[in-house]
Amino acid sequence: MTATDETIAALFDRWNESLKTGDPRKVVANYAERSILLPTVSNTPRLTPAEKEDYFTHFLQSEPTGVVDLRQIDISGDIAVDSGLCTFTFAAKGETVKARYSFVYRWDGENWLIISHHSSVMPEG
Repeated sequence: MTATDETIAALFDRWNESLKTGDPRKVVANYAERSILLPTVSNTPRLTPAEKEDYFTHFLQSEPTGVVDLRQIDISGDIAVDSGLCTFTFAAKGETVKARYSFVYRWDGENWLIISHHSSVMPEG
């Protein structure tokens, strides 16, 4: 599949929509079997699907949704990177958090799946 910036930008929307389901398994389905999650609200890297599911089980309790504020997309063959700034809203807490994010995707022949995901709170709020 030939990727475009629009194709890759839509993957953030796919991930965000899976957050809205409240089902950690649907979120983890966005990740390749061999992938790493460096999450926003945990110091523990998540490598296995079970570790990611554990993280999202707790993360989803705060009813998060994300909006991209700034992004840059780079595509090279079957690898694509979507990096930038976003704002998370946590409906259960009535809070918003500004964050940095990087998603690295790989085309597996059928789907673009996350192979590396880093998100961190903006240091200056």
